[in-house]
Amino acid sequence: MILLSALDFSLPLKNPVIIFSLVLFIILFAPILFNRIKVPHIIGLIISGIIIGPYGFNLLLRDNSIVLFGTVGLLYIMFTAGLEIEMEEFKKTKFQSLVFGLVTFLLPMILGTLAAVYLLNFDMMQGILLGGMLSTHTLLAYPIVSKYGIAGIRAVTLTIGGTIVTDVLSLLALAFVTGMTKGDIGPEFWLRIVVGSILLGAIIFYVFPLIASWFFKKFADHISQYIFVLAMVFLGSFLAEVAGLEAIIGAFLSGLALNRFIPHVSALMNRIDFVGNAFFIPFFLISVGMLVDVSVLFNGWGAVRVAAVMIIVAVLSKYLAALFTQKTFRLSSDDRRLIFGLSTARVGATLAIVLVGYNIIIAETAAGEPIRLLSEDVLNGTILMILVTCTISSFAVEKAAQIIAHKNDNGQVHKESKEKILISLAYPETVVELVDLGLMLKPRKSDIPVYALHVTDDQQANGATPPQGKKIIEKAVKHAAATEDILFPITRHDINISHGIIYSIKEHEITDIIIGLHINSHDDFFGPTAQAIFTRITDTIYMYKPIQPFNTLKRMVVAVPPKAELEPGFRHWLSKLTNLAKEAGMSVTFYASRSTIRELEVQTNGSSVKITFNEFNNWDDFLMFKGELQTNDFFIVITSREGNISYGEYLEKLPYYMKTYFQNNSFIILYPKQLEQGFNMANIQQGDHSLLETLSGNTMSKVGSSLKSIFKKRTS
Repeated sequence: MILLSALDFSLPLKNPVIIFSLVLFIILFAPILFNRIKVPHIIGLIISGIIIGPYGFNLLLRDNSIVLFGTVGLLYIMFTAGLEIEMEEFKKTKFQSLVFGLVTFLLPMILGTLAAVYLLNFDMMQGILLGGMLSTHTLLAYPIVSKYGIAGIRAVTLTIGGTIVTDVLSLLALAFVTGMTKGDIGPEFWLRIVVGSILLGAIIFYVFPLIASWFFKKFADHISQYIFVLAMVFLGSFLAEVAGLEAIIGAFLSGLALNRFIPHVSALMNRIDFVGNAFFIPFFLISVGMLVDVSVLFNGWGAVRVAAVMIIVAVLSKYLAALFTQKTFRLSSDDRRLIFGLSTARVGATLAIVLVGYNIIIAETAAGEPIRLLSEDVLNGTILMILVTCTISSFAVEKAAQIIAHKNDNGQVHKESKEKILISLAYPETVVELVDLGLMLKPRKSDIPVYALHVTDDQQANGATPPQGKKIIEKAVKHAAATEDILFPITRHDINISHGIIYSIKEHEITDIIIGLHINSHDDFFGPTAQAIFTRITDTIYMYKPIQPFNTLKRMVVAVPPKAELEPGFRHWLSKLTNLAKEAGMSVTFYASRSTIRELEVQTNGSSVKITFNEFNNWDDFLMFKGELQTNDFFIVITSREGNISYGEYLEKLPYYMKTYFQNNSFIILYPKQLEQGFNMANIQQGDHSLLETLSGNTMSKVGSSLKSIFKKRTS
């Protein structure tokens, strides 16, 4: 008791240790308790804020520290929204985003202004400001969408884009009304907004990527990378405020600018999600709850009447906007419910607008009381509207996200995948890059196992795994764990390294093998180990030489030999490369013959990756790629084993070309899955599952013609 008496427990709490402990326990237990009663955890955190806030039990004040972390949480939501967008999908839906943004701004603006003037007896300026306040919305329920893994669907993408449009227009309406009230509207005002917006876009979309590319190439430390990303986000938010816009717009644009530098399956993305969902975003939700004053319901009908009008207009207008968007772009009813839920919550910009209006004093009463542009009834009504719209938003998004995620799962063919990926690790310097490649080759959230293999040469190690081998495997497993992926470690002793790799591939039935290019300058290009593997293994092999981190690569350039589409592993390596490009945020440019391009176009139709095709027939002019490749290009050459249908003598020069002319680019030499020498039914049964489909119709005739020409050459 004597010890406790030395502490100050008077309300509101002032001890920072007690305050922080209380908030952390709320963040921990509120989601657990509310999930038990089927209430979204977002609502649980907001209600917790009401209970502990100044209008509840007054345990905590909404002081500068709460406001600070709450602001960080709001910016974090907007940043992650920009970060998780599929950029190619976003570009495809930019028109739809613009239409939705205009509709979801105009409907609340018109209905809100009319309701304010004719139902609440406001003047026109007050009505426009109230309409602008109802037009804006906050992506409060976005973490729910992210949790269900549907952040990349069209409905979510166009809603996020529309959010920026409507928030910008709403804040311009605020600037217009406040300027008119103060008499500041003039050419200088509009010039500052236009010039500021152009400069903001130029800095974020042109300067930020240059800085990010330089930083990620120079610094590999994960902590430094996370701090750098956070600093860039808040710099972008500050620049938006300098331009006369809201900070949330700068945060979102920063997310778009950094999108391609942070792959969704990377350790950095995992850290960003973890810190945001565990700390900053819950702090924001609690701070929203602390604004709510439930007592206004019992202090007269003024605030209740204003709140009722605002809530009805706010919900109805956003529903009508979602319905219009659904009908216009032929979306499903679940998409409509999701759009409605995401665009219904009002917090950030709404709060900013009402506080600005409340603080503008336009006159005084005879008793000296200030007459505000927006009255106290509007302020209290706004707080109640925030509570109601956040509740509706959370329930609507939770329900819609569950249904859409369930349909997406059922829409996929659930069959046990036979794919297995093996990463052969020999050097500690390349562990991170090889593991990153292995993890990005598999589709997100798939159950394809990834193995990390280190082989010890028995003749050199005398039966014991050397310390370096253990460190290599430990480093690989640790790096994969940072992305919440499981890497299955394999350590093996064998008579030589190539023998150990080959038999590990056969024992575990591996379909994709990743091998790093050796670093011994005195050996030939592939080295004896890799050469033995190419000869003995007919599955897909990726010979990878990393020069720079994956997240700094912009474009994948793929050289495909003639008749590659006739090989049994064609579809397999194509799906792997498109998935790799999608995860790393790269565009893809294929160089191939006309017939190969036709098949590539068929197989990649509908892909979310930006893909272009260039006709290339003269492999004797392979050095033309030296002029085509840029610094941040990822060069991939599809080759072939001797004796197979896509093999040509020009491929024999490939090692010399790559060693001599392409040392400054990251590259992969890819051996596709091919038939073993000797064309028999046993080979066909062991081949790729799509082989029989490949060897049918027009394709079969091509194979026949090619085999005929081969036999003619051999008999002549």
